[in-house]
Amino acid sequence: MWTVIRAIEWFSKVFGYIGAWIIAPLIVSMVWEVISRRFFDAPTIWAYEMSYMLMGTSFLFGLAFTLQMRRHVRVDFLYDHVSLKKQSMIDLVGFAILVLPAMLLLLGGLWDFLAYAYERDLRSGQSAWNPVVWPFRAGFVIAFALLLLQTISEILKCILVLMGHHVPRPAESDTLALH
Repeated sequence: MWTVIRAIEWFSKVFGYIGAWIIAPLIVSMVWEVISRRFFDAPTIWAYEMSYMLMGTSFLFGLAFTLQMRRHVRVDFLYDHVSLKKQSMIDLVGFAILVLPAMLLLLGGLWDFLAYAYERDLRSGQSAWNPVVWPFRAGFVIAFALLLLQTISEILKCILVLMGHHVPRPAESDTLALH
């Protein structure tokens, strides 16, 4: 089970870092837009589309990594005051009954959303640049597939805790390096 968990969490972490690094070209494109607009009176035709696609991808690629690091928002006024086994039971029920089915349904819809854009060569229609949108939509599918896998990893960790195994919690230092 640990091999599966480690593999899933490695992918979550890699895509989390890719999402973080996507901010760099976003900053470059926004700085270029500001300079073009303010100093040369020549706004770009692609800046808006580049910004929403890069920022959206950055956030999406961080979803699974955020779950792995236990940084999603949760109502913890009761959760923090129960034992680790009870926390694992709460998490197991939440992940298995709520999150897992929702991810499966969402992923099916996102796959159709991607296929529709690819098959019809859909374009953004937001600017004269008018790029195809299927690569951006592919980011949705990748991100939610990773979130589905990370949810499975979390379920497996809950099962291990309930079976009496020690499952280490992520530490702040875990966010600094890929293992």
